[in-house]
Amino acid sequence: MHLPKAELHLHIEGTLEPELAFALAARNGVTLPHPDTEALRTAYLFEDLQSFLDLYYALMAVLRTEDDFAELADAYLTRAAAQGVRHAEIFFDPQAHTARGVPIGTVIDGLGRALERSEEKHGISTQLIMCFLRDQSAGSALETLEAARPHLHRISAVGLDSAEVGHPPAKFREVYERAGELGLRKVAHAGEEGPPSYIREALDVLGVERIDHGLRCMEDPDLVRRLVAERVPLTLCPLSNVRLRAVDTLEQHPLPAMLEAGLLCTVNSDDPAYFGGYVGDTFHAVHEALGLDREQLRTLARNSFQAAFLDHDEERRARYLSEVEAYAFD
Repeated sequence: MHLPKAELHLHIEGTLEPELAFALAARNGVTLPHPDTEALRTAYLFEDLQSFLDLYYALMAVLRTEDDFAELADAYLTRAAAQGVRHAEIFFDPQAHTARGVPIGTVIDGLGRALERSEEKHGISTQLIMCFLRDQSAGSALETLEAARPHLHRISAVGLDSAEVGHPPAKFREVYERAGELGLRKVAHAGEEGPPSYIREALDVLGVERIDHGLRCMEDPDLVRRLVAERVPLTLCPLSNVRLRAVDTLEQHPLPAMLEAGLLCTVNSDDPAYFGGYVGDTFHAVHEALGLDREQLRTLARNSFQAAFLDHDEERRARYLSEVEAYAFD
């Protein structure tokens, strides 16, 4: 659990624990559709991605002010530090907030306030990745990018998330081209529920540098060979895959086969408040369920720093990698 690692697939809204949700609801005068924290935790049983998203977006109603977003991010960073995270690249969904009347600046400034003090307070370096909701229009994504322009000094990359099926990456070609012109890095969810062709599309049409999830690449041997040859990182989320029924049980997860194939896999927590564990918990779970040995866990940690957007600070990346190599398992 304490093995030094980077977390590269983490939705900050998905770190909203029931206790904080009720505290923010009380602060902001929001009535939640559940009587208490235990009832809310019971609701965290999902049949598929859409049933998860329905609850996920409903609970966002408690996030209203800059302080709310700062508190949310700080709570995640506290937990992440306790589980060995040294670097975090954090997703957020501005459209889910602006649609509720929360200004994009409130969201970004609140998150940014927590992230700016993260290294001093938690020992975690951070970056912020702005995601577009793929079940919204391409025009909405373009409007969101434009609205974010005054805040780009806080944003490192753009991403693409939410309901995947029926919303191919090519739908967002224009906004990704504009993001690239603005100097932003590019990632996208692909190949979780969507087909392997979505992974190819994200690479070839959107020009992404990392694939978030990418689980279904294993259905396409030619694609696997390409991902290996091009060293395209995959930000896998095993606990999420089980909870959202992408795989039936953790023991059936293809992670060992993916490592054996030479894919540059990383392990992440996705939406940990909803999916049963933070990233250290996930490392422990794959060790137990999949029989990954200590050196395979070290490889996953090493991969996480190699896949991180630390090109501007190779000295930092080298320092983190040296921590991985020096780590002594209990």
